Amino acid sequence: MSDHLARALALIDTANAADPKGEALVYGQRMTEELARLFPDASEVLQVAARGQHVERWLLPRSDYPEGKAGYLDWRREQGRRHAARVAGIMEKAGFPASDCDRVGVLLRKEGIKRDPEVQALEDVICFVFVRWYFAPFAAERDAASTLDIVRKTARKMSEAGRARLLQDFALPDDLAEAFRAA
Repeated sequence: MSDHLARALALIDTANAADPKGEALVYGQRMTEELARLFPDASEVLQVAARGQHVERWLLPRSDYPEGKAGYLDWRREQGRRHAARVAGIMEKAGFPASDCDRVGVLLRKEGIKRDPEVQALEDVICFVFVRWYFAPFAAERDAASTLDIVRKTARKMSEAGRARLLQDFALPDDLAEAFRAA
């Protein structure tokens, strides 16, 4: 690991350690672990993007935006913009070149999903972390139809290879597995 990568990851961890709920630091570490498992040759920029994907997310609560899909999408876009700017600043402080700082913004704003291999890799990792760590409690709070809808949306974001790997790695109920196969 290069010195500037180690510094950037440490700075992201320091920022996320301030999360009042204590969730952000663990989430970033889970993203790093899943990225290393799925994409062991990931670039340093992708490694930083994965660790910083939700950096200081709590600073912009979902409740600050209107209920409903439009409010959710506005909140999510603003989070992506904020995460991109914050992580780029961290990378600059850690000694990364400006081109890498610009590139991390592309990844974190998800520009080029389905076209840019690194953006897609980041999205696949996000989906794996969701399924591995957050899906069960998420699904427990919803009815079967809502859960299936979320699984379909998650599957559509993933690459074909990511969906195939997910089906290998997780034993899903038939209807949820079919959603991944059909996406």
